[in-house]
Amino acid sequence: MTTLVIGAHGQVGQHIVHDLAANGETVFGGIRNAEQAASIDKQGGQARMFDLMGTADAMVPAMQGIDTVVFSAGSGGSTGDDMTLNIDLDGAVKAMIATEKAGIKRFIMVSAMGTGNRESWAKSSIRPYYVAKYYADQWLQHRTDLAYTIVRPGILTNDAPTGKLALNPTKSDNRSITRADVAATVAAVVAHPLPRQIITLVNGETPIDQALSQAAVLQ
Repeated sequence: MTTLVIGAHGQVGQHIVHDLAANGETVFGGIRNAEQAASIDKQGGQARMFDLMGTADAMVPAMQGIDTVVFSAGSGGSTGDDMTLNIDLDGAVKAMIATEKAGIKRFIMVSAMGTGNRESWAKSSIRPYYVAKYYADQWLQHRTDLAYTIVRPGILTNDAPTGKLALNPTKSDNRSITRADVAATVAAVVAHPLPRQIITLVNGETPIDQALSQAAVLQ
């Protein structure tokens, strides 16, 4: 299995590269500049240049030989709303178009909890981020033929991983999840596909593999 992680230099992205490599997968990390290559090598991956500001056609060569594309890119909190649109929405859509052009069937999107609920956007200080994520997720579901899985984690933390999840949490549940546990979940989905599913996850009491097995049964 060969996976391309777009946004591999991000905090979650680096964890994903590490976990996939540790699982024996061949993993390429899509990066925007050559200076980031060392961090991908350190995690056990191989760097490939990948520009989300470029055209979909220009992305296709970096996808040669790939079985699964993971989109974990984001503009980051230090940029403006324009970059949120350029990366989290337009960049994501172009990556999906390129994935199909390259003949790849599987696409895993790292999204965010609350993306599908407009009522929650009004309470957020990052509404443009949720808007971008919402329409990227919509495009993936309704404008592609990709065997997608959309992973919507709760509030991200840098705490030590727990290896345990709660899927589709209620309002009374914990609302956060470690970045490492998000990555472990993505790596598990790469190994054991959940096609055409949206999974919302926070830290809970169920081991990751068991939680995903239960999700697969409910397909």
